[in-house]
Amino acid sequence: MNITLRQLTYFTALARTGHFGRAAAECHVSQPALSTQIKELEVELGTRLVERQPRRAVLTPAGHDLLRHAETVLADMRALETQARRAQGLSGRLTLGVIPTIAPYLLPVALPLLRARNVTLDLRVHEATTERLVRALEEGHLDTAILATPVPGDAMTSLPIADDRFLLAGTADAVARVGEAVKPRDLDPNRLLLLDDGHCLADQALDVCAMRRPQTRVDMAASSLGTLCGLVAEGFGVTLLPELAIPREVAGNPKLALRRFSGEEPGRGIALVCRHRTADDPWVGDLAALLQTATDQLLQQTRDRF
Repeated sequence: MNITLRQLTYFTALARTGHFGRAAAECHVSQPALSTQIKELEVELGTRLVERQPRRAVLTPAGHDLLRHAETVLADMRALETQARRAQGLSGRLTLGVIPTIAPYLLPVALPLLRARNVTLDLRVHEATTERLVRALEEGHLDTAILATPVPGDAMTSLPIADDRFLLAGTADAVARVGEAVKPRDLDPNRLLLLDDGHCLADQALDVCAMRRPQTRVDMAASSLGTLCGLVAEGFGVTLLPELAIPREVAGNPKLALRRFSGEEPGRGIALVCRHRTADDPWVGDLAALLQTATDQLLQQTRDRF
């Protein structure tokens, strides 16, 4: 019997998505190539694994049985790859998760540093919300992730990377209207714009402002910081903007004005998060140090200007 890891990878993607096209896109192959591998797997096992319906693919009982074994085999292979990296430092394949309020700002600075460190590094980056990334870490689909702290649950180790403070952002008039010695709890909920539910930055903003979402009258439910900055730069309220995002957002929104909060500045911690059993691997410390260098560059740009 000759069953390949590629076939098992394609099969688990098909089981997860329930659709040949979506599974092929997830595996970065054409749909015919994925379909051929599934057919060859069925021939090799001598049984039908998938019912091919017009708009979806449904696993047969034999398919469900295989799925349990396939997930175990693939998880073991990922563990072997991780084990090999322990002796090699930051090399081989690395699957990295990043939340959307960090990814577009940190990655353009961090990835060139990673590439300069090791041009052979096979890096796979996944952008998603904290909840999805933590689940992917727990299930072994990611090696590590860059998240805002605190991280939910107790199955992870967090290596601090940076303290990212929040500034008040809006038009010059809107920022001036809040007064000189502004504190987050003094903000008018009628004017505060937030990210959509599911973004930890929205929860952090509500927390530091001592508000609940129903109190915010202008809830645009924006899906990105870029959208929020575009709105407040045109006068649609104010928002809290992390320092990490400021160099890029100010460049893209010339009308955007910023002000630091008085007293103890609110903010978020940024950390590299991994499973407990991989926290002592050499590559984890190497990656955390490199990310610290990248975040320091961005934060210094902001602190030099504001």
